[in-house]
Amino acid sequence: MQLQASHISVMQEECCSFFREKQLLTFVDGTLGAAGHSSAILQEHPEMTLLIGIDQDPLALTMAKERLKNDLNRVRFVHGNFENLKKYIDHPVDGILLDLGVSSMQLNIDERGFSFMRDGPLDMRMNTEGDLTAEDIVNSWREEELATIFRDLGEERKWRQVAKAICQARRKTRITTTLQLAEIISSVIPRYGKLHPATLVFQGLRLAVNRELEVLKKVLPEAIDLLAPGGRLGVISFHSLEDRIVKECFRHHPDIAILTKKPLVPSREECRKNPRSRSAKVRFCEKLKKNTD
Repeated sequence: MQLQASHISVMQEECCSFFREKQLLTFVDGTLGAAGHSSAILQEHPEMTLLIGIDQDPLALTMAKERLKNDLNRVRFVHGNFENLKKYIDHPVDGILLDLGVSSMQLNIDERGFSFMRDGPLDMRMNTEGDLTAEDIVNSWREEELATIFRDLGEERKWRQVAKAICQARRKTRITTTLQLAEIISSVIPRYGKLHPATLVFQGLRLAVNRELEVLKKVLPEAIDLLAPGGRLGVISFHSLEDRIVKECFRHHPDIAILTKKPLVPSREECRKNPRSRSAKVRFCEKLKKNTD
């Protein structure tokens, strides 16, 4: 497996701008990836003494260590899921950034099984040491459970038909590859416009494999709790389910001020250069300072 250098950090300038006016002594990148955001933030904040970079993908950490090799004295790398944020950090921090979803470099590696455009094993694990794979779900979960994933996590309108087609196909032979699954999905979902028939089903499977929405609901209040007064949290989401969770958490949390009344979206120029950024939304909040009067 080769390292991929094509990863492009989404909305990097917008994210940096919200931290630019703040003094950042300690910072957490909860989804370090190839360290595009972290590299820019380290450059803009020479006062920073500690950046904690967390990622559950060992390959991403390898790439990040190479990219940040000139700042290793200021960086601590953590292999893990940001749902365990308080396990890794026991002191207030000045900023936290969470970049949700699957990265370009993961999509570009056939063996990871994230893309229906590439033939690879049905894996979809962000943490390659995890137990549950998409192949396990597709071949062993009941039709009703598959339908629930495709309806609730994939938001696929033909969720019943897809679940039934998969169960019929797996009775004949085990479903083991991405293209094999994509063909089954395409047999019941016609193609409309630019959206591939397998897009939403693959989204639902990936969210289920990695428990992404469950983890997001858990980490948001913990991240806010870890912020020092005046500290800021930014979250980049890539579909409506994620953004809705972030929006509701920010709206109802009593200890923050919302800095983005509406989510920021990528510019037309960024969407042109990086088509995978087009569904991104960014929301920021700031921890309120306690009134000592």
